[in-house]
Amino acid sequence: MPLGHILVIEDEPQYRFLIQLNLEASGYSVVLAENARTGLARVADAVPDLVLLDLMLPDFDGIELCRQIRRFSGVPIVMLTARAERKDIISGLNAGADDYVTKPFSVDELLARIQANLRRREIDQDPPVAAVICTGELTIDRSQRRVFHGNEEVILTDIEYRLLDELARHHGRVVSTAHLLDAVWGPGYEDAIKLLHQTIYRLRHKIERNSHQPYYLLNRSGQGYLLFKPDLSA
Repeated sequence: MPLGHILVIEDEPQYRFLIQLNLEASGYSVVLAENARTGLARVADAVPDLVLLDLMLPDFDGIELCRQIRRFSGVPIVMLTARAERKDIISGLNAGADDYVTKPFSVDELLARIQANLRRREIDQDPPVAAVICTGELTIDRSQRRVFHGNEEVILTDIEYRLLDELARHHGRVVSTAHLLDAVWGPGYEDAIKLLHQTIYRLRHKIERNSHQPYYLLNRSGQGYLLFKPDLSA
């Protein structure tokens, strides 16, 4: 069994070969992508344990790709960069990268960074969230920020999507109203219970067959809301 599943997004063939060779020799399985668009798709379909992401890519840069990955995935991201300037490193970390390695790098340093980030992931409280979540006829494609009911796409506002996505991140578990208000609306909305209820009401009208008898968006009095998860073992 491999030590971990690593996605390498790197456009320079010599670096791709060097990284793949050394990672596989160290016991990791490796998936490669040579541009940002392919890399984004690989994050969604390969579900890696860690991403090595080059800052300079031919279609769009690694910082923008990092932001897009962070819309749906908490996978550890280690930025590979030839830019050693502080402002570039800070930009990468602010975009959601967990760590960085400057080129040229030693194999030992790269392996140490990977191992450290994988160890940190092991002690995280929340398990990784799938890029695509299905419950009944409802499909939430977190990588594309799209929602479908059967074969028909459901058009949501940004707030409606963010609320549904937050419930999907805790699929089948009750999420408190306080957590939803903080995660979706942020500071200053701690008491905006009515706003949350209104958004739930609109969401139900868009995704439920009968909004008065909801199947997907359920409330637990005094506790919060949950996105229903069928018991597949029954």
